[in-house]
Amino acid sequence: MSRKGENIFKRKDGRWEARYIKGHELSGKIQYGFCYGKTYKEAKDKVTRRKADLIAGIPTPVASNRHRFAYFCEEWLRLEKGKVKESTYVKYDTILNNHILPKLGGCFPQGITSQLVERFKQELLEEGLAAKTVRDILMVLHTILKYTAARFPGILPTVEITYPKEPKKEARVLDIDEQRRLIAYLQTNMDACKFGILLALLTGLRLGELCALRWANVSLRNGTLHVDATMQRLRDDKSTGSGKTKVMIGSPKSDTSIRTIPLTESAVRLCGQFDPHCPAAFLLTGTEQFMEPRQVQKRLAKYTKECGLEGVHFHTIRHTFATRCVEAGVEIKSLSEILGHANTTITLDRYVHSSMDMKRANMEKLAKVGL
Repeated sequence: MSRKGENIFKRKDGRWEARYIKGHELSGKIQYGFCYGKTYKEAKDKVTRRKADLIAGIPTPVASNRHRFAYFCEEWLRLEKGKVKESTYVKYDTILNNHILPKLGGCFPQGITSQLVERFKQELLEEGLAAKTVRDILMVLHTILKYTAARFPGILPTVEITYPKEPKKEARVLDIDEQRRLIAYLQTNMDACKFGILLALLTGLRLGELCALRWANVSLRNGTLHVDATMQRLRDDKSTGSGKTKVMIGSPKSDTSIRTIPLTESAVRLCGQFDPHCPAAFLLTGTEQFMEPRQVQKRLAKYTKECGLEGVHFHTIRHTFATRCVEAGVEIKSLSEILGHANTTITLDRYVHSSMDMKRANMEKLAKVGL
């Protein structure tokens, strides 16, 4: 039996065996060394000398870098904290602690290879994570690997990352009949929340932008709506309880999201009906108390169920607005700026959905050129 605090055992063959940590494999796995003796004292003396040799500088497989990958992940995250928005920092922190550190944090940087990252990717997919989520995780990993490689020029292996393809899903868009049914429902016994959702259908606002919108952002005289904030529910790092979150109002997701949207005459009249004449009031409540995104989502689910619509989420409202604009012939550059996109490619690829009637009308144009 070994003595307390020691890793020295008597073997079945009568010898004493002393085990010690002599290093780590590049994967982070401990490498053990063994010393043997006819007596307990002999084994202990041998292992004590061997440990002293290691302390004196006997090289290990990772002599050039004794820090594991977790060290560089945490160092990178600390540096990013002062550069990015709080929501982005929370996203990075969540990805690190939930996925990267548990699986790769114990490795040494020299041991992270293309093959290891490929296995990591497959494990994430096998756990049932969506392709987009896995892409986000791999993008963070790639950034940290670049940061780590810059610390050791020419030493670390080049890591190639292949990203999983995201299956292209056709976004839900209300057809004209469904849109009319929803508008008729929202106009019946309209309150501040119904008004806000209808305004989103008329302007293409994101959910967080609508929740953060105050009446100070609406100019009835100029017929404009200015977007300069968004609302999110984020993990609260300052809370002592696990899983605690907080609602935060901050700047939009990008500089192009800060924009001024011209309102139609009907939208101006609608705003005039609900104007509380209090600039600090939120549009969704008419008071200085806000309504957070998940409350709006619950309200929208209730409304769409009651008017017989299925599969409608708040982003459906934004998709529908963009599609109607294209069908009406709105110039794509203007639409892109109204939606707050960085470029027109995003608008065309993600938010514009041609109906069959629109496709047919475009095909009919061929008759004008003799086809």
